[in-house]
Formats: sequence, C-alpha cells, structure tokens
Amino acid sequence: MRRRRNPVNRRLRLLLMFLVAGFAVLLGRAAWLQAVQAGSLSSLATKQHRATVVLPASRGTIFDRTGVQLAIGEQATTVYADPRQVRDPRAVAAAAGRLLGVDANVLFDQLSNRKASFVYVARKADPAKADRLAKLNLAGLGFYPEERRFYPQGSVASHILGYAGLDNRGLSGLELQFDKTLAGRAGGETRTIDALGHVLDVVHARPAVDGQNVRLTIDHTIQANAEAVLRQTITKWRAKGATAVVLDPRSGDVLAMANAPGFDANNFGSTPSAVTRNRAVTDVYEPGSTFKLVTVAGVLSDRIVTPRTTFTLPYSIHVADRVIHDAETRGTETMSVARILAQSSNVGAITLAEKLGPTRLYKWMRRFGFGSTTGIAFPGESRGFVLRPDEWSGSTIGNVPIGQGVAVTPVQMATAYATIAHRGVLVQPHLIERIDGHRAARPKKRRVLRRAIAAELNAMLQNVVREGTGTLAAVPGYRVAGKTGTAQKPDEQGGYSGGRYVASFVGMVPASRPRLVVLVMVDEPHGAIWGGVVAAPAFAQIAAYDLQYLEVPPDGVEAVH
Repeated sequence: MRRRRNPVNRRLRLLLMFLVAGFAVLLGRAAWLQAVQAGSLSSLATKQHRATVVLPASRGTIFDRTGVQLAIGEQATTVYADPRQVRDPRAVAAAAGRLLGVDANVLFDQLSNRKASFVYVARKADPAKADRLAKLNLAGLGFYPEERRFYPQGSVASHILGYAGLDNRGLSGLELQFDKTLAGRAGGETRTIDALGHVLDVVHARPAVDGQNVRLTIDHTIQANAEAVLRQTITKWRAKGATAVVLDPRSGDVLAMANAPGFDANNFGSTPSAVTRNRAVTDVYEPGSTFKLVTVAGVLSDRIVTPRTTFTLPYSIHVADRVIHDAETRGTETMSVARILAQSSNVGAITLAEKLGPTRLYKWMRRFGFGSTTGIAFPGESRGFVLRPDEWSGSTIGNVPIGQGVAVTPVQMATAYATIAHRGVLVQPHLIERIDGHRAARPKKRRVLRRAIAAELNAMLQNVVREGTGTLAAVPGYRVAGKTGTAQKPDEQGGYSGGRYVASFVGMVPASRPRLVVLVMVDEPHGAIWGGVVAAPAFAQIAAYDLQYLEVPPDGVEAVH
C-alpha cells in the first residue's frame, strides 16, 4: 500500500524552488550590473549629480588715444522663465511688459506653452529694472547676470568701432576685426549638486580669461569735430553722404575717420546696414582731379619734365573717339607743369600722361598703392579698381590721368597725399596703437618718391590753394597744400550719370612741415558740384580746428610779421 504524499510539503517545495530561482535571477542581474554596466551607470549617476556652469569672460575695453572709453562692457541681467512653473502667465507677461518694456502679448503666448521648459523674457535687461521684477517673487521666473556692450560716446567713431551683438561677439568694424582679442576666453566649473540643486562640491574649475583692452590711434575730439563738420556739409549741400579722413603722415596714425550720416552703435539693430558701413575703407569712388597727382609725380620722377616745363594747350583734346576739355572755357594757353596742376587742367594732365605712357602710368599708380589694400586692418577693406595696361582701350589714356575709369577708397587717397607730406615715404595707415599695454606692430614704410620730387609736388600743391582751384581750403596763418577733385559718378550702363557727382579735397598742413593730411569727400551734392566749392571749405574747417587743438604753430606769411 502506497503512502500518500502530503500536499502541504509539495507546496512548500514548489515555493522554495521559486524562491531559489528568483534569488538566482537577482544575483545574476546584480553580477551583470556590477561587471558589465558599472561604468555607464557610474557615469550616468555622476551626470545626474553634476552640473557644468559657464563663467563668461569680460570683453575688453576700446579706448581712444587719450584714454577715453569708446566701447565698454556693463552689467546687465537676463530674465528667463520656465512656463511649466509659471502659475499665472498673464500676470507675469504684464509685469515684464511694464518693467522691462517687452511685448506682453508675445510673452504671454510663450508662457502659455506648457510644453516648453525655457523662454527668454529679456536678454541683458537693465539690472535695476530686472531687480524690481525679481522682488515681485513671481513663480517660474529666473535671473542671471550677463555683460552687454555699451558705447558711451554714442555715434562718435561708430563706423570705426562697429558693434557687438547680444552674445557679446563682434559683428562689424573693429569689434569684428579684433573679436578674439577683445572677447577673451570663457571659463567653467563642474559642480556636484544634490537633488535640491544645492552645490556640494566644485569638482573642476577653469577660470575665465578676460579680453584684452585695445587703444586706438583715433582722437575722439578730432573725430567728433570731423563728424560735426560732415553733418553741416551734407545739410548745406543736400548731399547723399560725406566722408573725412585725418592722418598723421609721419606715423600713419588715423586721428579721425568719419562718415555722415552716422549712427549710434547702441542702436545698431534698428540701423540699416548701408548706414553702418565705414565707407572710408569699404567703398570706392572715382576721384577726379585729385588723381592728377599720380601723373605729375610720374613725369617728374621719370625726369620727363620739370615743374617749369611748358606746354601749349588748347581748350580740348582728342583721345581716340573722345573729346575731352577743361572745366572752364578758355583759349589756347601756354601752361607750365606747375600751372597744369594748380588750374587742374584736364588737357594738360592728359598731355603729360601721353608722354608717360600706359605702362609707366600704371607703374606709378601701383607704387602709390592704388589697386591694393592699405593693410589698415579693418574688415571689408576694398582694394579699389585699377586696369592693367593690357586691358586699356584707346581712350583709357584720356580717362585715367584725370581720375576717371579708376576707383579708389578715401583712405587710399589720403595715404597717397600723406606720402608727399612725409617727403616721399609711404607709411601704412593704421587704427591700433596698443593692445593691453603692448605697442601694436610698427606700420610698414616704403619710399615711393625721391625727397626732392616730394618737395616739388608739395610746392605745386601749395599753388593750388594759393591761386588755383582750392582757394577756399586756405587756413589763416598756415600754408596749405592740396588738390580739388570733381568727378561724375558712373552709372550701371557703363557710362556717366548726368547730375550725380563726387566733390573732394585732400591736402596737408602746415605745408612747410606737414602734421596732418585731411581728406573730405562729398557724395552727390546739390547746388554746386565742384570740389573747390563743396569740399574745400569743409577741409578748412576740420584742419583749422585740429591745428588749434593740437597746438601746431602757424607757418603762414601772416604768422611771420
């Protein structure tokens, strides 16, 4: 007779088997986690308890040559929100609109989106206003400090400085050119935090490296005066715009580089990009008679003529299929080379250029730097436009010597005249004097003309102001040497536009020992078009102010008596 199994014991054995199997699975899982997944889980745990915080670097300050701050970093507060934590989106939007000036309706729509976890309320807001908002203790709002770029001089030198954007990166001008220098390097901290966000420990820290300060060659007083004179000039002549450059010919320092109309760099976002361009460097124009200096320098240097060599010149001259005449109606006259320059004779300049020939004329254009960038270290600098001799047509020899069919930048033309002022030595123009206390690289220099030729040209250019087309450029008590320019603007069809002109004057003072070269270019004046009428008086205003400001002794005849 078989013994019946106890059902209770059987159930106990089954339970025990299940328990053993369960423990085996758990033990295997634990072993797998420890042996296989340990590294990745450890990393995940670390990430869950660590946070990396960026430590922003302060952007360097830009100073003028006298130490005046032109671009600085100032403290601001960025306000953000987590829509999931905002209890009353309408109240928060209304408060931010009232205190920070943001669009409350747009912000309300953003705060109402519960799927979003981060929304900017205001980037780089006024700290005092942000603090008033913070004191309302509205749920869901957060605040953190940031630095914003500020231009304390407003519109002064804005075309040179450019501007930095919301992220404090340079977007134009010197802010862009020297962005890495000014920006520095952000640091960071890796922190261990608890579940409530409290910092338990700093695991790793890399300090921020603040940006370097930059000191310019610009003098803000000379700059502000040049801008004011240009504003007056475009108002008087109802001009489209105007540009001025003030150079120290001995060092190549740019003391002023002004454009009108101007703009306030603090409001760059609402300014059209065409207005923010530094046209002294980026834009070109046909220079007209100021370019005659190159032709005269060439024929003198190549010993084809002297200043006293004379020519019998008719009122007009045929060049290929063109007839070119002088600006003022006259009969056939005998003119010396000096008088050709003083009276700005087109026929005389072309006669000299024909003696020089295309190849040598091109050589002299290139020697003066036309067709190449000056290396002024400014973004978007144009090299201008100069045709090679093999690209010339039959009439080119009649265009180029009088400043047509060639395009230059204002800074190129100012540099060419500075070469005469500096006794035939071209000094590279530059805007940077020092970076963080260390002197910038010395500007390149090269001799273009013999000293004696430069002296002859200086004397001839003084005649332009004394008795030629530039009499309105005279500065009482000082000798002035310079040249007028009037040029029709080319049109899109390849010809020249009637009624659209560029008037210019470029000169040096005191002519006996030049301390300044000043160029003024006026775009599309109305009521008068001549450089001697429109631009020369503006030159005189700028030069007279700067000479007094710099305390430069007079050298004119009046000053001797």
